[in-house]
Amino acid sequence: MKKGDLFEGIVDVIEFPNKGIVTVDGERIVVKNALPGQKIQGVLTKKRKGKSEGRLLTILEPSPVERPGEACEHFGICGGCVYQSLPYEEQLKIKGSQVKALLDPVVKPGSYEFQGIKGSPISDGYRNKMEFSFGDEFKGGPLSLGMHKRGSFYDIVTTPGCRIVHGDFCKILESTRAYFAELGTAFLGKLSHKGYLRHLLVRRAVKTGEILVDLVTTTQTEYLGTDMQEDQVLEGWKERLLGLELEGRFAGILHTLNDSLADVVQSDRTDVLYGQDYFYEELLGLRFRISPFSFFQTNSLGAEVLYDMARSYVGETKEKVVFDLYSGTGTIAQILAPVAKKVVGVEIVEEAVEAARMNAKLNGLENCEFLAGDVLKVIDEIQDKPDLIVLDPPRDGIHPKALNKIIEFGVERMVYISCKPTSLARDLVVLQERGYRVEKGGAVDMFPGTGNVEVVIMMRNCEEEKGIKEVNRKKGFDDDCKNN
Repeated sequence: MKKGDLFEGIVDVIEFPNKGIVTVDGERIVVKNALPGQKIQGVLTKKRKGKSEGRLLTILEPSPVERPGEACEHFGICGGCVYQSLPYEEQLKIKGSQVKALLDPVVKPGSYEFQGIKGSPISDGYRNKMEFSFGDEFKGGPLSLGMHKRGSFYDIVTTPGCRIVHGDFCKILESTRAYFAELGTAFLGKLSHKGYLRHLLVRRAVKTGEILVDLVTTTQTEYLGTDMQEDQVLEGWKERLLGLELEGRFAGILHTLNDSLADVVQSDRTDVLYGQDYFYEELLGLRFRISPFSFFQTNSLGAEVLYDMARSYVGETKEKVVFDLYSGTGTIAQILAPVAKKVVGVEIVEEAVEAARMNAKLNGLENCEFLAGDVLKVIDEIQDKPDLIVLDPPRDGIHPKALNKIIEFGVERMVYISCKPTSLARDLVVLQERGYRVEKGGAVDMFPGTGNVEVVIMMRNCEEEKGIKEVNRKKGFDDDCKNN
């Protein structure tokens, strides 16, 4: 086969996160977003160094286990979800297999306990945060507000029927889109960098029902599309939202100015139009104050499953100092604090650190310390020495230099929480080369319908065990360590 050729075949398997594998005349072709068991037609788009990639053109026959009619109305057009046409149990089987397939090549099979995957308590309406984008579905089309079209950097699909969020999100989205469409307000063009509307950030607490909405715009008020002043436009938008019939209630309605050239949700300045710039969520008996841009797991109920697993992996913490690196708003630190001597959290986002300090005070925890800065630099300045370390890095994993410094602490146990198992697998190679042995691991599906999954790994310092457990070493424990 050569580039541009059409092919047909049945998808054998899907590799993390969304790589369907089709074998045609002995040739292995990677086709994104194709599900196991589907018969598909595709076109070969890349062939280089023995690797072939194709683009999905059409699904000729669904998978025998698929239920296409039960998927979201936007499924296949919106780029957010991959697995929605599959029953949830099938989604879990796929994700659990993907994680194990990534771990086994770097951790000797049989040398660690893989505990499978735990599902989210709810698989629909689970997200507590969405960042919707303004744009159009096709060039020159009407105003859209929602998610990127699958495979497109520019096109935006309005998603009023999104299944992974609570219905309140959809009402807020459609009301906002309709309001600005009526005014003729222009969205910011990605190439021209001209326009007013950028993003709509919506957060909703599962436990309390409190809602925080933030309209992100540029300062280019000449693109408002009306003779009204900006404050009048924003007042009209606020009143439109307050008139909605929602299950939850607004804690705050905000307006954020952002003139950055990058297509990211960030704040140059945020004004409160109604209420306050935070709300509260509850997790494992603790209360957390959450602001618009602070990190918090996007699936509150799933986070309870994830952190409960992490807490069990951490084990005994009495009279021990725990480092929570990449700590976000300090959720893990505060879960461990009641049974630890001290917990030190390090996070690069200053707003998240402030929120963590506030949350610790809110929960009456006096043995938590939160430091703002890059883990690579901050851990050199900490006076405390850790007995245990919990790692919860961003998707790209841990910077190699930071990982080296973390390993040099030589703690007995480390727990690594990863939202991107490919990054985890890369870091595990280094950790094992430096003396750590993976004892057990498991996955938690924090993102039903999508290709993402969280993984938790518990590692023990093999070198330390060699030094203090001579009997085990003589019985071959040393060899086990080398094999890991």
